[in-house]
Amino acid sequence: MTYDADSTLDLQQYTSIVDLIEKSCRKFADNTAYACLGKDTTFTEIERDSRHFAAYLQHCTHLQAGDRVALQLPNITQFVIAAYGIIRAGMVLVNTNPMYTERELTHQFNDSGAKALVVLSDLLPTLTNVVKNTPIELVISTHAMDLIQAQPQPETPFAKMTFLDVLTEGGKLQYQPVTPIHSDLIALQYTGGTTGLSKGAMLNHGNLLANSAQVKSRIASTMNQGHDVFVAPLPIYHIYAFMVNLVLYFESGSCSVLIPNPRDISGLINTMKQYSFTGFAGLNTLFVGLCHQPEFKALDFSKMTITISGGTALTSAAANLWQQTTGCMISEGYGLSETSPVVSLNSPGHQRLGTIGKPVLGTEVKVLDMDDMEVATGQAGELAVRGPQVMQGYWNKPEETAKVMTQDGFFKTGDIGIASEDGYHTIVDRKKDMIIVSGFNVYPNEVEDVLSTNELVLECAVVGVEDERTGEAVKAVIVLKQPSADIDATKQVINDYCRSQLTAYKVPRIIEFTEQLPKSTVGKILRRELRK
Repeated sequence: MTYDADSTLDLQQYTSIVDLIEKSCRKFADNTAYACLGKDTTFTEIERDSRHFAAYLQHCTHLQAGDRVALQLPNITQFVIAAYGIIRAGMVLVNTNPMYTERELTHQFNDSGAKALVVLSDLLPTLTNVVKNTPIELVISTHAMDLIQAQPQPETPFAKMTFLDVLTEGGKLQYQPVTPIHSDLIALQYTGGTTGLSKGAMLNHGNLLANSAQVKSRIASTMNQGHDVFVAPLPIYHIYAFMVNLVLYFESGSCSVLIPNPRDISGLINTMKQYSFTGFAGLNTLFVGLCHQPEFKALDFSKMTITISGGTALTSAAANLWQQTTGCMISEGYGLSETSPVVSLNSPGHQRLGTIGKPVLGTEVKVLDMDDMEVATGQAGELAVRGPQVMQGYWNKPEETAKVMTQDGFFKTGDIGIASEDGYHTIVDRKKDMIIVSGFNVYPNEVEDVLSTNELVLECAVVGVEDERTGEAVKAVIVLKQPSADIDATKQVINDYCRSQLTAYKVPRIIEFTEQLPKSTVGKILRRELRK
């Protein structure tokens, strides 16, 4: 069954993301747009600095409209200025993970054909053997504290310009306005690359404008134009936070509080103390980590109207803990880099825990079998999506694009889901993560959800491992809330608990304990590391 949104989507308000940026800066000129490391930056200052950045790219480099520019920064205000500057110069943004290795950087820069790079100065040593093997001609470096006070930068043969020098030089030049249209490419958003080399999802101005409008229509009741303060701990180079903080809440005149290092939980909490925050976006692991901190529990949550979860499955234990701690119920959503990213989202006030909500406005979702045929309602299958937020394809990879698109234009997500009669969807698991025990399908998310409700368990992950007798066996890797003096007894307690909640073939046959689970920089658990 196909579930379509119940209204049409109006995409005529803005001609492009450039138009959105410039109109928002005029409308909310004196409001604080971004707060980071103790410094507030207004919409007017964002407009000025991004314009100067764009003017430099236009006049002081060999770059042309349509050229790709890589951005490798954490959550600092320079990211926003550079991103908007690249976009306002008519160029294509290549968001790049600051934690990437030389191999990963070389692949992404070569694959995208990026000719310029804006990078954190701390990362310059990693680039020593990268730049010379890629098309990059210009490297612009910045220190995290540069906008507060200029900092010395390491000398390298390839980084000739600092971020502050670019703003100074660009300020002397005349910016040449660009007028993109909806179909023009704005970003290459590379997929996580947890299996094989990452691919660049081609997103255009229309994709991002559509998704911003789609999400806004779903959460409008929680938004207070020009007054919201949204905490941004998730990396804004990732499409999830990019959409929320650089498009959606920027368009509404809100202040985004940028958190450069969310792994520093104490620092994150201390920053939150300084703001009457109204919104928060996070992942399952971050919610759990924060709620176990006494200082977090002591924060003032009275102004908070929305918490959004995405990027990885939300467990019922984490959702309940967050609500008990903050008084705010999490709205779980679902999306991918290829869908700009939001496909579906629970409406605030009407959340159905354990689901990803209903598709956002103008979006169709089908549940398909192995032959791309729709399954019956209530049956599990691969989710496929069609809507204005779906990418144009993978950059320079028509064969890979063809593999994920159906004949009628639906994008196959690779995620297994179930549709309810009233249009809610539940993610069962990634197709590749499904475990088959003696012919029975076991979905790791279900087992993890049970494990996470056990009072001994802080975090957990479930994977399938080879087994001679059953084909695969269920393996659980667990982080305990408190170290155990008797591991065997603890395993037995957890095993008994699972047997009381799960059919026998779903119960983990292997239970291991660890101090921490392996995670990507976005906070996703790396299951492949646990299969070893």
